[in-house]
Amino acid sequence: MRRTTLLCAIGVAFWSAVIGGSQSGAPVVLPAALRAHVTDEQFQIVTSIRGLPLGVRDGLQTLFGSQTLEIADPGREFQVTDVIVKPNLPIRRLVVAGCSTDHCLVYYERGGIAHTWQVTLFHWTPAATRFESGGIAPRGLASIDDVRNALLSGAIKGPNKYW
Repeated sequence: MRRTTLLCAIGVAFWSAVIGGSQSGAPVVLPAALRAHVTDEQFQIVTSIRGLPLGVRDGLQTLFGSQTLEIADPGREFQVTDVIVKPNLPIRRLVVAGCSTDHCLVYYERGGIAHTWQVTLFHWTPAATRFESGGIAPRGLASIDDVRNALLSGAIKGPNKYW
């Protein structure tokens, strides 16, 4: 009985460390010029991954470190936990995204052992795309304005190890 209790305690401590280690504490701070620019931008809602500019999709794939863009559209099935129920489901799912004339904000959830919500901000043009900022976000952001406000308020935490 003691051995089982000890093993359970070790297991809980281990998973707590894994989950805690994947969470970051420092708020993401945008440079002043970028902050002012993002504050004034008008983001148009993007309702699917295919609706994002190709450069942003490529940027997400690079950030994810995967051979394909492994993210489901809003409302679609994805791998919520580390228990594989259906093989071949992506581990991420888009929640809300929006693009302006030169930036895209993407808010998505990442399943697995530590279910988290993430935000990325990309600067994009037809010629080039670059990652500007991002990190772990609060759960439950419902609109692109909520995502922008979280980014501007310091509610996004980084740096992020697992996208």
